[in-house]
Amino acid sequence: MFIASEIGDALAASGSMAWQILWPLILGFALSGVIQAVVRKERITKLMDDDSPRAIAVATGLGAMSSSCSYAATALARALFRKGASLSAAMAFEVASTNLVVELGLILAFVMGWQFTVAEFVGGPIMIVLIALGFRLWMRGKIQDAARNHANEGLPGSMEGHAAMDMSIGGDNEFWKRLFSRPGMTSVSRYFIMDWASVLRDIVIGVGIAGAFEAWVPKASLRALFVQGNPALAFLVDPLIGPLLAMVSFVCSVGNIPLAAVLWNGGISFGGVVSFIFADLIIIPILLIYKKYYGAKAAIRITAIFYSAMVAAGYLVELIFTPLGLVPTNRHLSIVTSSITWNYTSWLNIGFLALAALLLAVFIRSGSWPMLRKMGGPAEQHQDERVHDAE
Repeated sequence: MFIASEIGDALAASGSMAWQILWPLILGFALSGVIQAVVRKERITKLMDDDSPRAIAVATGLGAMSSSCSYAATALARALFRKGASLSAAMAFEVASTNLVVELGLILAFVMGWQFTVAEFVGGPIMIVLIALGFRLWMRGKIQDAARNHANEGLPGSMEGHAAMDMSIGGDNEFWKRLFSRPGMTSVSRYFIMDWASVLRDIVIGVGIAGAFEAWVPKASLRALFVQGNPALAFLVDPLIGPLLAMVSFVCSVGNIPLAAVLWNGGISFGGVVSFIFADLIIIPILLIYKKYYGAKAAIRITAIFYSAMVAAGYLVELIFTPLGLVPTNRHLSIVTSSITWNYTSWLNIGFLALAALLLAVFIRSGSWPMLRKMGGPAEQHQDERVHDAE
């Protein structure tokens, strides 16, 4: 009975978290679908062939407009690298497409507070600059050539099909006409449904782990781990711990936000929770994909550069935010409620579930359902799934 009660407590906490974050997730993926539907990637990928500031900036902007789960972002970064992008630019794209996207900002603002959203969009570019510098210093010459040769072998990873699909709208009509045309709505529905399908596993695992942490791990243990009683030591230690916790949690993309909230309530420093959120691209399954994509030597260097940049970004964000008075003091985030009540969250969830149902209906009526089966398949099967404007 005790075990059943403990499992029930964890599931109840997970369900409450899922209900709390539902509407901002739907809104975020809908806005992301609109952005992706009207942005043509191939027009600007040719500007990413070196590690110049311009190329890194282009890759960052393109990534921020190309919402992806961490697995699809990793696959797409390799595809860009194989097409001639520099490794630095490809990695800048990968980081931006998982850490600078609209749905992540919305979830952070709603679950943890606007300061965390600002921290994400301040720290993300800092991390990208640090990664670009790290690649310029430590991923040059023979090691990058070997990585490109290994990448060109085309060994399959995860979400290859999803990464290869370009479902944007063709034609030269103005934005609103393209968006509200039949092809436009079809494209938005495809991005919305397929982005949901790509991250649903991570969201479920994320809220499950977060619920277990909330129900089973004593707050005193977390406060001891994060040395909450010693702010100076916490500032130094927690950004080092954050990415390591992310690495072994196996949770990526927006799925790690509920756990980040639990860790914040448990006493992790501001820089520590920021570095934890950034670390979705060094979870163990993705590290194994790096080895498959680029070879063992390159994968070790990629991991070391990413980890160092995530830790440094955590330090720098806290150093920037502390004198400005932007570090939150609320350690009691309401991520778990005792029961579902008829408040604004419930009404918003109902409204946005209706929007999700509408987009799902468009997706099905357009005959797009078979595309879901292709998401994890070889990229070569569907290099272009674009819909075109009707004449």
